[in-house]
Amino acid sequence: MPILRMEQLKKHYGKGENTVKALDGISLTVEKGEFLAIVGTSGSGKSTLLHMLGGLDRATEGKVYVDGHDLFAMNDEKLTIFRRRSVGFVFQSYNLVPILNVRENIVLPIELDGGRVDEPYFDLVVRTLGLQAKLQQLPSQLSGGQQQRVAIARALATKPSIILADEPTGNLDSKTSQEVLILLKQMSEKFNQTIVMITHNEQIAQTADRIVRIEDGMIASGSTGNPEVSGV
Repeated sequence: MPILRMEQLKKHYGKGENTVKALDGISLTVEKGEFLAIVGTSGSGKSTLLHMLGGLDRATEGKVYVDGHDLFAMNDEKLTIFRRRSVGFVFQSYNLVPILNVRENIVLPIELDGGRVDEPYFDLVVRTLGLQAKLQQLPSQLSGGQQQRVAIARALATKPSIILADEPTGNLDSKTSQEVLILLKQMSEKFNQTIVMITHNEQIAQTADRIVRIEDGMIASGSTGNPEVSGV
């Protein structure tokens, strides 16, 4: 069952001869529990695509559906609430709050939404990511790999429909990168969690269940999903 669907997604900047087509008609579906890697060089449109999928930016044309919800049909307030509840983000730079400890960082999205922490689920995620002994430490007391584990735990905390990972190993050494990729794969399998990861690294992309390559704002290769659903 598709959890994520894009239909003829376009993002253009400028007008006339000066138009820059960051995305130029992308249609793609992602199944629930799938780990998808979107690969492209700098300027290919992959980061723009990720912003569209997370509701961080609006498309010039086209649709994005997350768990059946049309992102661009929502007003800004509703989209913010939906994003907080249904989309988890893992960034290259971790984006942890420096004055909060590990536990506080992980549960922050839940508390911002006025929700209650599912403690058994929280404990399971923390154990799986090996963070039990780090919960009272600040981000500055952690290694880069440990900080990225916290970021993954935070993304999982709300039990989101999808997790979007933006070059999640970009600031890590090769050994730690491999550990983080293995953890992402485990999270996808253990929690049936849908993950969309963008990367410029072909070797990193091999961890995923499926690879789609983007060039010049269009899909260059890789299966786009069910054509009857995606419109491709």
